[in-house]
Amino acid sequence: MKRPKIVVIGSINMDLVTETPRVPALGETVLGSKFSTLPGGKGANQAVACARLGADVYMIGCVGEDSFGTMLIDNLKKEGVRVDGVEPVTQTATGIASIVVENGDNSIIVVPGANHALTPDKVRRVEAMIREADVVLLQLEIPLDTVVEAVRIARKADVPVIVNPAPAAELPQEVLKDITVLTPNEYELAILLGKKPGEHGDFRGLMASHHGKLVMTKGSDGAYYSDGNGNIRHQPGFQVEVVDTTGAGDTFNAALAVMIGQGCSIAEAVHYAVAASALSVTKFGAQGGMPSHEQVVTFLKQT
Repeated sequence: MKRPKIVVIGSINMDLVTETPRVPALGETVLGSKFSTLPGGKGANQAVACARLGADVYMIGCVGEDSFGTMLIDNLKKEGVRVDGVEPVTQTATGIASIVVENGDNSIIVVPGANHALTPDKVRRVEAMIREADVVLLQLEIPLDTVVEAVRIARKADVPVIVNPAPAAELPQEVLKDITVLTPNEYELAILLGKKPGEHGDFRGLMASHHGKLVMTKGSDGAYYSDGNGNIRHQPGFQVEVVDTTGAGDTFNAALAVMIGQGCSIAEAVHYAVAASALSVTKFGAQGGMPSHEQVVTFLKQT
């Protein structure tokens, strides 16, 4: 298989994960069952997933000059991600995500910290790296003007750009038109396009209203995707035993980027990405369940 070069520009966090049989009501205290400190952040998660799936991965991001920052850079190196574009910054802490896992489902609070130090100027400094990529992969846990600048540089060099619009935010039309593939979930879709709920019917109507390529993830139902001509297709999900859904979306986006970087069609890429994300939820932790390319291929053969 071709080893695509993927530049991931995004957040690098430490995940503080609490497992609990149920989430407490306001003012209530409950006893949790387990606490873990795990590497995370949408950017770093997607970089690790891309590397495990066989890509040559370059991470661009910021961490604090603290113990969490050191641990996160060391983890990226261990996973085979190149970290020349990761900059430790002073006077601010490494970003964290507080994650509560209840019966396999999760709720998340993100404190960006050093991720907000990833400025457009820092992205311009690594322009050569972006221009040489097969795919640039972005999320929205970094400043929006940084995302805009990265999209501009990539499209000027005819490099495909995938944007995972999470956390949900409306993107300017001039940015939307330059993005190769958008990958919202159903909740993020309407916010991304600046639409009111029900304005274009169900999610299919919203997808058809966008004139570019969209891939909408829908949990156990798999994914829906458009080809930019108003045609909406469905890739069903795979039935697996769910342990932890944290990181499933990040695995999906990474797998999509790897396949597009190899020159695959959107249909082939979505099929592979749905399988990879299904495998990811069978183990604990955002990065803990991220599969290798060989594991995805074997899973697809078995199913």
